[in-house]
Amino acid sequence: MATKKKLLQAAAGNAGGAGLDVNEVFSTYLYTGTGSSQTITNGIDLSGEGGLVWTKRRAGGNSNYSDHWLVDSERGDSYGLRSNLTNAQFQDSSLGFSSSGYTAPNSIHFTQNATDYASWTWRKAPKFFDVVTYTGDGTTNDGSSRLISHNLGSTPGFYIVKRTDAANNWRCFHRSLGATKAIQLNGTGSAITSSGWWADVAPTDTNFSVTFNFNETNANYVVYLFAHNDSGDGEFGPDGDQDIIKCGSFVPSSTWQSVIDIGFEPQWIMYKKATGTGEWNIVDSMRGVVSGAADPLLTANSSAAEVDYVDSFNLHANGFEQTFSSTDTNTYIYIAIRRGPLAPPESATEVFAIDQQNSSEPYWTSNFPVDFQFVRRKDASDSWYSSSRLLQGKELVLNSTAAEGGANIYKFDYMNGWGASSYASDAFSWMWKRAPSYMDVVAYTGDGTTARAISHNLAVPPQLMIHKRRNATNDWYVPDFINSKLLLLNANAAAYDTSILANYYGSGNGSSGGASSVVIPDASTFTVTPNINVNGSGDTYIAYLFASLAGISKVGSVTHSGTTNVDCGFSSGARFVLLKRTDASGDWYIWDSTRGIVSGNDPYLLLNSTTAEVTNTDYIDPLSSGFTITSSFTAGDYIFYAIA
Repeated sequence: MATKKKLLQAAAGNAGGAGLDVNEVFSTYLYTGTGSSQTITNGIDLSGEGGLVWTKRRAGGNSNYSDHWLVDSERGDSYGLRSNLTNAQFQDSSLGFSSSGYTAPNSIHFTQNATDYASWTWRKAPKFFDVVTYTGDGTTNDGSSRLISHNLGSTPGFYIVKRTDAANNWRCFHRSLGATKAIQLNGTGSAITSSGWWADVAPTDTNFSVTFNFNETNANYVVYLFAHNDSGDGEFGPDGDQDIIKCGSFVPSSTWQSVIDIGFEPQWIMYKKATGTGEWNIVDSMRGVVSGAADPLLTANSSAAEVDYVDSFNLHANGFEQTFSSTDTNTYIYIAIRRGPLAPPESATEVFAIDQQNSSEPYWTSNFPVDFQFVRRKDASDSWYSSSRLLQGKELVLNSTAAEGGANIYKFDYMNGWGASSYASDAFSWMWKRAPSYMDVVAYTGDGTTARAISHNLAVPPQLMIHKRRNATNDWYVPDFINSKLLLLNANAAAYDTSILANYYGSGNGSSGGASSVVIPDASTFTVTPNINVNGSGDTYIAYLFASLAGISKVGSVTHSGTTNVDCGFSSGARFVLLKRTDASGDWYIWDSTRGIVSGNDPYLLLNSTTAEVTNTDYIDPLSSGFTITSSFTAGDYIFYAIA
């Protein structure tokens, strides 16, 4: 991050949390133990700001190995509590909090060799999270309440209280249950009505109440407080006006396959049945919240291994779709944290990478969590296999109309790449990370209704989109909103005109005028018609959205004749170029600097074809501001997508 931006955000954070990004206050970090201490660099300042690290071994087995471990800055980074047990805190090796994460010690709880772990980190920050410790004074035995101060800066939506020096149950307050009820974190029971915990006194933006059950004389307690942002009062993001945490409730039978609108796409959700017996389930997008498939679950009240036999949720730009029951009439409570980042990237290397297959997991390295990729062999006839975090475990073939398939290779729960098994030594992967103003991924289910707005998180109008019906044979549609044309990714056909584009993406507000004008997407939605290709009832779809971002990516069009310099506004040339003719038939050409963009022959692949890499042509040359199309390339009108 640029120094100027860091200083501005630090100043804003000191003013009450405004300006902080989600990635600066929360992290899901997955890693595999090595049997020795490991540095976890998650970007969270724990040594300076304080916070909580919650770690869980993803495999089951002996509870000493598989318990949840909670370590916080207020009690000290060598003291752990187990959310699935009543035990007092236990001293272990220091977690080693730092300004960019922590060091996991050589311990069975954190770094057992060849063992997978999930780690969630919360930074203390106004209107997001706080940690409070206090000592009981025994003054509430008459049922009155004792006020405990906090620094959340807003009324808590959820908090957890635990005695640390002796065995005691974990009790939780949730705003949807109110101050007359508490629910146990280390159990499966429903919420209980009692004045023995909160004295029926609701929390405020400066304090919360406890009574005799959590105020025994000289007893020590810790409290984890989670905020509830509402209608932009969270004060996060570049403009200090975005929410990043919500605490709410739903009833499955009334929310079945409908979006629970929380105003943002979550990356982490913990939910619990409050009116009946049920686990405290935790899902997160790093381990996978898969559209239309089972989501890996860990349970806060149990040392059990991760399971993935339940399709809990589908994620949407404005919330989550509950999919696990259409008949359950119980009330569930949840805590949801927003997916980041909230600010556009500052460098293309933060959000795009190309890699040839490695010798071990992850088999393709990006140095960031991958949200979308396509992979193919370069030296042999091969198809283009695409997959994404929202669809992990599934594949779509870019050069084919085939429906979605599945393969174990498509695993995305790595911090630095993707791929769970070997494919071929000459297999390359092109990898993207979602980010505002750059690229987004949207999965949705069609409803067959009239023109419908689909929410997205690109934060600017998409200029180019790659769109596919997943559950049936269908072309890949590429609406070019700059030139109001429609292309097929899986074919070399010329572009279809505006009327065809409008048939799929709506008519009425485009700049071309008349009934055939196209509904231009805006910064939060794109429109689809009830056409089965884009919005058939019960059909599933995926859309990849791309935009121009100064110095990082460029979507545009160019008329080529002779030698054509394409200025993308870059400073060191293009690393990736996608080029397609629109005024006549023509293939989808891909060049990249990893395989070679040089002043000479440049290898290319055709996205719509299985043909092996062609290496004996000079169709493109380097240009510091973008790329040059040489005179050897066929003259005509083209669209392009380039990345610096």
